Amino acid sequence: MIQSASFAHFDRSLLVRLSDWAAVAVAVALPWSTSGVGVAIALWLVVLLPTLGAASIKRELATAAGGLPVVLWCLGVIGMLWADVSWHDRFAGLDSFHRLLAIPLLLAQFRHSENGIWVIVGFFISSITVLLASYTIVLVPGHSRYPIPGVPVHDTIFQGSLFLICGFGALGYAALASRKQAGHRPIAIFLTGTVFLINFAFATTSRIALVVAPLLFLLLGWRLFRWKGILLAVMLAVMVGSAIWFASPVLRDRVAETVIETQEYRESNKATSIGEHTAFLKESLAIIAAAPIIGHGTGSIAEEFRRITVGKTGVSGTLTVNPHNQTFAVAIQLGLVGATALWAMWIAHLALFTGQSTVAWLGLVAVVEKILSSTVHSHLSDFNSGWLYVFATGVLGGTILNERAKALKKLESASNECR
Repeated sequence: MIQSASFAHFDRSLLVRLSDWAAVAVAVALPWSTSGVGVAIALWLVVLLPTLGAASIKRELATAAGGLPVVLWCLGVIGMLWADVSWHDRFAGLDSFHRLLAIPLLLAQFRHSENGIWVIVGFFISSITVLLASYTIVLVPGHSRYPIPGVPVHDTIFQGSLFLICGFGALGYAALASRKQAGHRPIAIFLTGTVFLINFAFATTSRIALVVAPLLFLLLGWRLFRWKGILLAVMLAVMVGSAIWFASPVLRDRVAETVIETQEYRESNKATSIGEHTAFLKESLAIIAAAPIIGHGTGSIAEEFRRITVGKTGVSGTLTVNPHNQTFAVAIQLGLVGATALWAMWIAHLALFTGQSTVAWLGLVAVVEKILSSTVHSHLSDFNSGWLYVFATGVLGGTILNERAKALKKLESASNECR
């Protein structure tokens, strides 16, 4: 019996370590590969689930950060009942909600693990290799085979999110770490973060990334020095932005292209990128207004756009399964009820990262960037962007819960000694 118990303990300990390294594998794959992420996530689930007890999962479900993603998934399941589409489309619509179920699992895993830092390191190093590839494509002759300058994998949208999170995460991490430790490491991390952000001057990037960057500057200023920091961030943003504007023809061309596309949409209803975004947002509002409380049901986005675009021409007649706004994507299917659950989840995750630690800053940057960029993209519904949000929230959230538990235990121990 003793040998059997020891063997079971050894088995579980091995699976716990493997599940942590499987999470590292997911983080390493995210910047580069969609199929690699899928394989790593499957491996992670296989080795993780046997290590989690019902009590640990129940504990996370009882919290807002872990429970609200499951509430949103449950609403997606219930929403299939009134969708006026085939059951195939209903289940296809539910697919985008499934990954939310991983958030409480990650919180439970890394609440008790000391290896969250390796997931962060793996993701950061992997992102650096994408950064180096991006600079190589732009600066080294002979890489014209890449259709988008400076984008080696994925697309401008995902790469923009990736570099914003890594860039501002590194800047804040270095500034906070330098308060506690001297040496070259904070300087190296700060310089690396700067190189991530300078990349926007050379590589083609998404428009929303150029809008989110100044807002993250303000967030960083507030996090470091409160109101004085915001003033300093505004001054730096103006100075750095002006320097990049005059030094970067890529950035000027991107802005000019945006102006031209906007004019073409207004004058001729042309199907430009800006025109599609604008038309989808307008049509989304009309679709939501037709069923504002509980929506049209899970999986109904394509059918509702088909109905509202019948007989229209130009960009207004374009069909889509993606309204390019996460709130609208949920509200079309689940109405105000679903949109409220989505925003409650986001607020709960923001609250999870209100601490003063470097991990709290990293989590805050990841959540804020995804919320802001989800105003023009359905990031939680996209595979790589959705899993990036889930793993950032789950791993960093679990790690910060682990830090708080240790700090509380240390405080209780000190209190007992005083007695």
